Amino acid sequence: MSDDILFDLKGVSKKFVKGKDTITVFDGLDMSIARGDFLAIMGPSGSGKTTLLNMLGGVDQPTGGEIWFDGSRIDSLSENQLAAWRANNIGFIFQFYNLMPMLNAERNVELPLLLTKLSRSQRKKNIAAALELVSLSDRARHMPAEMSGGQQQRVAIARALVSDPKLMLCDEPTGDLDRETADEILSMLQLLNREYDKTIVMVTHDPEAAKYAKRTLHLDKGVFVEKDLAA
Repeated sequence: MSDDILFDLKGVSKKFVKGKDTITVFDGLDMSIARGDFLAIMGPSGSGKTTLLNMLGGVDQPTGGEIWFDGSRIDSLSENQLAAWRANNIGFIFQFYNLMPMLNAERNVELPLLLTKLSRSQRKKNIAAALELVSLSDRARHMPAEMSGGQQQRVAIARALVSDPKLMLCDEPTGDLDRETADEILSMLQLLNREYDKTIVMVTHDPEAAKYAKRTLHLDKGVFVEKDLAA
């Protein structure tokens, strides 16, 4: 695998069994993601976008084929090995923030670090740096209910960044936000990609959101095709 390729999917298949039926989501999918890419994935509901994102994040395993990350094959790792791999390499951002309501901002941001071997003092430094990066240092002690939707999503971005992951996976990160706030969040993701070389894969239904990415792939019936949004 080229040093420029961070993720490489080779002949990946994914099937689900429901009763007597077998549902095929992917059948021989090939896909590469370069370091420093900002990729938007679009497609109709049920096209496999979330399934693909889960496989990239090691949450779901393929039925067949190979998934390579940074030169190492991950589809054959055990659950414990995958958990450690995710903690060190992947940052997740979700549509509905997924913050713990009983924890303040800095405690929410700290959660991924609890899976690492970092000392308490180093965790505090990482938390402070991540909150500063998303301009929320003054909200560190605020609870989620005391923040706007945009601020909560910024906390979620800080949580995704705090372990300095190689890849950020975003599942409809602006789907619950108004246009102005969504554009602020997307601009922040664009900044992280351009200035901090973060590789980002974003699933979205919003063509306006996809314009912030470097490239867009359209997923339909388990097949990826390049699609010109301006067409």
